[in-house]
Amino acid sequence: MANQTSDVTVVGHFSIDTINLPSRSKPFVVMGGAVAYVSLVAKRLDAAASVISKVGCDFPEAYMWWLREEGVDLSGVVRLANEQTARFELTYTDDLSSRTLKLKSKAPAIALSDIPSSLCAKAIHVAPIAREVSFEVVEHLKRCSEILSIDPQGMLRNFDADGNVTCCSPADMRLLTFINIYKSSQDEICTITGQLDLNSAIKAVHDVGPETVIVTNGAKGSVVSMQGTRYNIPACHSEKVVDPTGAGDVFIGAFLTEYTRQKDSLWCACVGSAAASLVIEGVGPTFLGEKEEIYQRARALYEKEVNQ
Repeated sequence: MANQTSDVTVVGHFSIDTINLPSRSKPFVVMGGAVAYVSLVAKRLDAAASVISKVGCDFPEAYMWWLREEGVDLSGVVRLANEQTARFELTYTDDLSSRTLKLKSKAPAIALSDIPSSLCAKAIHVAPIAREVSFEVVEHLKRCSEILSIDPQGMLRNFDADGNVTCCSPADMRLLTFINIYKSSQDEICTITGQLDLNSAIKAVHDVGPETVIVTNGAKGSVVSMQGTRYNIPACHSEKVVDPTGAGDVFIGAFLTEYTRQKDSLWCACVGSAAASLVIEGVGPTFLGEKEEIYQRARALYEKEVNQ
C-alpha cells in the first residue's frame, strides 16, 4: 500500500446509499459514508485529503473515478473481490427533520493491517458507519497524527437481523481518551455519556479527554465547546433544502480543514456551517458549492457572531 501523507485523512467505510426523499417518487442511489463527505469538502477547500476504507466488488468504478477526479487520495482504499460494500437505505420524514435507517449489507472491518505503516496526517478523522473501526485501530491512529477527531455514530449502532438500526453505547469508552476533537449529534452525545441534558453530556466528554466538543443539531445549528469557551453557531441559510444527508460530516470536514491551518475555532465552525448549508441543497455529496461560496457564507456568519 502506498504511503499516505495528507492534511486530512478519513478512516471509515464508504457506502452505497438509497435515499428516499418525500419530494421524490423514486429513491436516489448515491455514494455515501462520512469518508465521502469529509474528503470531498476537504478537497473543495484545497486540502490534501486521503481515505482509508474497504469496499466490495459492487462499489461502482464511477465513484472511484469521481473521487480521483476531485483529487482524493484513494491509495488506502481496499477493494475486496468477494465482499460487498456497506449499503444503507435512508427514508426521511415529510419535513426532513428525521429519518429511519436500514443496513442492507456490511463490509468487513478495518484492521490494523489496513493502516499504512508510514501514515502521517495533520488531522485524522475517525468516521465509522457500521462498527467497522475498533479500539485498537483508534489507539494506533493516535500515533499517526497530532489531531485525532472522531464522530462515533457508527460505533453507537446495533443492527437486527433485518438491518434495522438501534442505538446503544459503544463497547469501550476508553477510546475517547485518544481524541482531540469529538463531534456528534445531540442524541448521540447523550447516548454515549448517559447524560440527559446537553451541558452535562459535553462536560462528560471533556472529562474523558477531548479538548474540543462539537454537537451538531441540524437546522438548530451547532455548539462548539472548548474548555472555558463555548460558541453557539447558527445554521447558515440555504437557498433550498433537498437532502440533509451528510451535513454533519461536511461540517466536521470543513472545520478540520481550517483547524489544520491554525484558524480560530469560531472561524472553523462558521466554515463548517457554511459548507453544510451548501451540501443539503443537492442529493448526497453531489453538491458542495465552490470554495469562494463556502467562504463567503462563512465570512457573513463569522462577522455576525463576532459583532454580537
